Formats: sequence, structure tokens, C-alpha cells
Amino acid sequence: MNNGVLTRNQLLTAASNIVSEKGVSKLTLEAVANQAGVSKGGLFYHFPSKEDLVQAMIDELSVDFKNDMKDNLQAFHGKGQWTRAYVETMFMRVDDGLKMSSALFASMFTNPKLMEKAQLQYKGLQEQIQNDQIDPVHSTIARLAADGLRFAEMFGLAPLDKETRDKVHGELTKIITKGGI
Repeated sequence: MNNGVLTRNQLLTAASNIVSEKGVSKLTLEAVANQAGVSKGGLFYHFPSKEDLVQAMIDELSVDFKNDMKDNLQAFHGKGQWTRAYVETMFMRVDDGLKMSSALFASMFTNPKLMEKAQLQYKGLQEQIQNDQIDPVHSTIARLAADGLRFAEMFGLAPLDKETRDKVHGELTKIITKGGI
């Protein structure tokens, strides 16, 4: 990994840490540069504004999610492929809640319009899930359950222990593959 990519990643990680540890109000370019151990000039090279930084946080999250979805789509075929890939992606990414919550909070408080691309991507995923050759209500319930698990983990709202999470995952898989609740 070259120094430019490494520095960019350091800055994104620093921004995420600041939001999660200190709150969105403390997310300043100076604070990010200091936490990352990068000069302000180095930060401005990658992110000329706070809005650019927050957009990059969202974009990175979106790219990572798309890549995981793509990998999971290749693993499943036929009826319920999109739903199953989505649920698998959400369950495997449950531990990246810090990155996701930081990006979401930063965008909501900086400029809610920064979420528009992610909202369109999500809308497209929901359309794929509803047209997945299984009952669209069941596929949507599976998506919402996977989302709920992730948000519970992300915000510390009664997150599940691993054993319970695995059982929920198994039941969602049954809903998708067996076609019913």
C-alpha cells in the first residue's frame, strides 16, 4: 500500500474514532489531522473540506459493502440469492459498526445530502430483494431483521451474544431458503 493510500486510510480511521469517542461536534479537520499524526497540508491534500472527509467516510463504507455483497452474490444462486447475500453481508459486517455509525452520524450532522448515493444504493438493493423469486414480504422481513441486528450492535442497543446471533442467522436463512416464517 503506498503512502498516499495509507495516509488517506489513517485520516478516515481518525475521523471515525473521533466521532465515536468524542461525538460529531468534535469532528474538525484539525482534530483529524492531529489524531492521524498528519500535517494539515497532508489532510487537505486528501480532503479539502470537512464535507469531503465525511463523503469519503460514506463512500468507503459503501464500497466495502458493495464488495462484500458481490462476493456473497457469487456464493448463492437461484431463488433468494439477493436476500441471502444481503443477510450474509450484514451478519459478517456486524463488527464494523464503529465505521458505519461514525459515517452515518457525521453525514447527518454535516450535510444529510451526503447520504443520497447510499440511499439510492439501498433502494436498489431493496428492489433486488423484493424481486428475488421468493415472497417479497419474507425477503423484506429478512432484510429488516439483518438491519436491526446491525443497528443494535452499532448503537449498543441490547446487542446479541454470539450464540443467539448465530441462531437468528440460522432462522433467517431458513426463511429465505424454505420460503416461510
